Amino acid sequence: MTAASSRAAAIAALAEILPGDALLTADEDVERYSRDWSGDHFGRPLAVARPRSVEQVSALMRHCWDTGLRVVPQGGLTGLVGAAVAAPEGEIVVSLERMNAVRQVSPIDFAMVVEAGCILEDAKTAADDADCLLPITFGAQGTCRIGGNVATNAGGFNVLRYGMTRDLVLGLEVVLADGRVWNGLKVLRKDNRGYDLKQLFIGSEGTLGIVTAVAFKLFPKPTQVETALVGLASVEDAMELYARARRACSDLLTAFELILRDGIEVTLRTRPDFPDPLAEAYPAYVLIEASAGGAVDLRGLIETFLGGADDIIRDGVIATSRAQADRLWLYRETMVESQGRGGRYLRTDVSVPISRIADFIAAALAAVRGRYPEAMPLAYGHVGDGNVHFNVIPPAGLAVEALDPLFHGAEELIFDVVDRLGGSISAEHGIGRVKQDAFLARIDPVALDLVTRLKDALDPKHILSNGRILRDDSIIKNR
Repeated sequence: MTAASSRAAAIAALAEILPGDALLTADEDVERYSRDWSGDHFGRPLAVARPRSVEQVSALMRHCWDTGLRVVPQGGLTGLVGAAVAAPEGEIVVSLERMNAVRQVSPIDFAMVVEAGCILEDAKTAADDADCLLPITFGAQGTCRIGGNVATNAGGFNVLRYGMTRDLVLGLEVVLADGRVWNGLKVLRKDNRGYDLKQLFIGSEGTLGIVTAVAFKLFPKPTQVETALVGLASVEDAMELYARARRACSDLLTAFELILRDGIEVTLRTRPDFPDPLAEAYPAYVLIEASAGGAVDLRGLIETFLGGADDIIRDGVIATSRAQADRLWLYRETMVESQGRGGRYLRTDVSVPISRIADFIAAALAAVRGRYPEAMPLAYGHVGDGNVHFNVIPPAGLAVEALDPLFHGAEELIFDVVDRLGGSISAEHGIGRVKQDAFLARIDPVALDLVTRLKDALDPKHILSNGRILRDDSIIKNR
């Protein structure tokens, strides 16, 4: 039997494990699983498996382990580094979309257990119905799925107060490469029994196991939320305002988002129905949100804080309703959604020490503008966790063949600044395939050895998301 016919037989045998329409093989059926949200990454799956239970995932992985079929788990396809689309050499996509139940919400434990295919917004709604808060929040929450949030250690707007996904996970259920199930679905707040195994899988991008369910930490639902947008003369003033806000508002500060004037201009061009948010244009803007419960006078706190910062705040507005607050957030969200409407652009997602954000933005803008004066660099981000999204939009009419050289050159300029300031080339999006070369060029040899040993220990046949984070090894053990 040839290798191709052997693989075809192995795929056909999956139909016995996944009956009915749980296994898709026709081109028209697998099309929507072939491209991610960015539109930049495409990979046609050999087949798409849509299991309904952890038992089916386990049986599927045992079969793939025995037959050598490679697998890539897939959530909502909202990732940006090419980690969840099938590789060119062919893989089985395991979509968790049918494992979407909210298994448990406990207001007393302030915890919930949800399956990996649950859409984040649905999980947040289930928590809200129990008068609790699941604080993971970002633009794709209506599409992304919980398993992907965990596999990528998703960030978002609320990291400043609540931390990244890693900080919110209490326990996991994971199917390993050989089909065994590790059940670590505990809602314990304190468990000091040796190694914390769940941390191995959070942020692993599907390379070490398939997350099938998650136990999350919840919080009391805020009864008050205050949102303000202020204009400032510089990024340096924005950072000074952040330092004051952290002290004046303490842990009530939920979000502190920096937008430069270019970002506001992108929104205004896209939405002509939107007026300029303030009476005049300013070089820098900050979107501030604070939340609280109980008897705290949050409105008074915000007004006192902003009033005391009138030496650096040039103008500002405090939302008087939830609708107005949502409108202020739309200036940022529209900017993010509108960047790609003219075609491909460079996305970077970096972090530097919070104290060096102003230095990073100034140096990266100067470097990119100096080499590519007709391109449009766009910097914005989450000030409270040092995460800056620094993107580059190519000039209109640039030839398609000139895009990749521009993107590669601009990325190197940006990453060089990140390196000088002791930062990270990936703050939220992960490594996947897109950032792999840059990641491996910078990783410490000891760290690389440890990461490689982990992969070999948990997936010695390299059948899980092979070629993500680490390079595809053509000599695979035990195959």
